[in-house]
Amino acid sequence: MSLLSIIVPCFNEEENIADFYHEVLKNDSFFREKGLELEFLYIDDGSKDGTVAEVKKLRAEDERVHLLSFSRNFGKEAGIYAGLQKAKGDYAVLMDVDLQDPPSLLPEMYSYIEQGYDSVATRRVTRKGEPKIRSFFARIFYRLMNRISKTEIVDGARDYRLMTRQVVDAILSMTEYNRFTKGIFGWVGYETKWIEFENVERNKGETKWSFWKLFLYSLEGIIGFSTMPLAFASVMGVLFCVVAFLLIVVTIVRKLLFGDPTSGWPSLVCIISLISGVQLFCLGIVGQYLSKTYMEVKRRPIYLVKEDI
Repeated sequence: MSLLSIIVPCFNEEENIADFYHEVLKNDSFFREKGLELEFLYIDDGSKDGTVAEVKKLRAEDERVHLLSFSRNFGKEAGIYAGLQKAKGDYAVLMDVDLQDPPSLLPEMYSYIEQGYDSVATRRVTRKGEPKIRSFFARIFYRLMNRISKTEIVDGARDYRLMTRQVVDAILSMTEYNRFTKGIFGWVGYETKWIEFENVERNKGETKWSFWKLFLYSLEGIIGFSTMPLAFASVMGVLFCVVAFLLIVVTIVRKLLFGDPTSGWPSLVCIISLISGVQLFCLGIVGQYLSKTYMEVKRRPIYLVKEDI
């Protein structure tokens, strides 16, 4: 029999632990028919509620349930990486515990694996239930990423993905500290089948992703998979040098031909403020890349384990 590892990152999700488990087991007859054994890998990302206790309850009833608990909150990206490291299956699937990734799609996803695909990914075709402002900026982000990056990131892509062992090993070979999984999926390649579904609202509880956290996460993607911002900073520097040179020439010519006095201090202050602002902005871009490099060269572990059951 083949083994399917179900990787479930969790952070303060005690209300959804058991519901997710039972929802997945609704496909149990299909798994048995296909000769698939299951292992549930709950990755606790330093939860402060009863998430760990709920997983341990399931573990007492079913030995297929495993728990990996972090020493603190390291973020979902660390949870995904830890789950892939711990997974022993011939296949692995990443899923959100809040049931926004419908377990009912698993049979269809596995059928495409049987047809020869290396991975089966999912994307939302609607964002029903999300704030409009978040949906708007999400669409802008995907358009921007696909313009400035060579790595394709599909609009509406979820982390919900079923992969063969080969794809899992390829992802694990990328040991970078600053991780952006959606970009990593696209970078490693392999033949991927996309499945579309309408947005599903959370089963219980509230999302842990605020607008600010999503914004910072988007910066991780841009910095991790594109050097275009650095090119932009260079272009801006050259452009302002050219403009400054032309203005110097214009000022000298006006003085020699017409005897015009130089402009007053208000215009000078505006110009200095503009150029200073652009300089600081470009310096900030370089600083972001430098900070990511700094974190990489320190070689700190992506996560630390408190409990492994």
